[in-house]
Amino acid sequence: MASLICGSLAFDNIMTFSGRFADQIMPDQIHILNVSFLVPTLRRDFGGCAGNIAYALHLLGGQALPMAVVGHDGDGYVAHFKELGIDTRFIKKLDDHYTAQCMITTDMDNNQITAFHPGAMMQAHENTITKDCGAAIGIVAPDGRDAMLQHAEQLHAAGIPFVFDPGQGLPMFDGNDLRHFISLATWVTVNDYEGKMLTERTGLSFAEISTQVQGLMVTLGAEGCELWENGERTHVPGLKAAAVVDPTGCGDAWRGGLLWGLEQGRSLHSCVELGNRMGALKIAARGPQNYQLDFDPAAV
Repeated sequence: MASLICGSLAFDNIMTFSGRFADQIMPDQIHILNVSFLVPTLRRDFGGCAGNIAYALHLLGGQALPMAVVGHDGDGYVAHFKELGIDTRFIKKLDDHYTAQCMITTDMDNNQITAFHPGAMMQAHENTITKDCGAAIGIVAPDGRDAMLQHAEQLHAAGIPFVFDPGQGLPMFDGNDLRHFISLATWVTVNDYEGKMLTERTGLSFAEISTQVQGLMVTLGAEGCELWENGERTHVPGLKAAAVVDPTGCGDAWRGGLLWGLEQGRSLHSCVELGNRMGALKIAARGPQNYQLDFDPAAV
């Protein structure tokens, strides 16, 4: 069973600030904010939500079909996926754009400040989903605004069940848009911050959203995940990580676990448990696509 993963491919420029943002930002001066952080470490990694989710799913033994757009500098990313054995047939290249670029600064408390240049991602709607795409399940992850709207419509029209994962793209949509996404989706997943925004913009509670889909998952970082089904909440505890090194891509690793569990026909509770394990595994490694499995997913 293949999973169509609609979202961004990006280069992540990851920097570490050896202090705490809270010690550098004066709350009473926030209206004239002017800060600079010395970041002695810098690394460039393959990233983007579609890329990170595809990597996680591939590690678990799933069949990932990333659907995304890269720019003239994206050949290396495509080659990286081909070397891993990830299908690249739905990755489009645009020669007059840069591949999306993400600049992430993380402090000692694992807080992050991120700047994102969308580049070619803003043309992701040029990719079209059809019934014969070969996928049995899908996910609409953060991407260009038009692409997210159109891919959700196309997945629904093709009869392909999918996860709506608005992530950092959620602020692009108003309440009507978000209610429409929910009406099309089979499952919805957000983190706790995004979840608050989702309920505020839609006017729907978590319980109400969960009655319109097969499941709503609200991730809570190290605390695990809230699983909502038919208006009922279950807390699925998190796992203690071997080390807390880099949170970049943890949510995407979690979603890779979710997709693999759904591919296998597991219960949502089991899917969430696997997602929690993947998040704990990823946070112990630097970069979003540099970790390896240390467990048998079939045994989880």
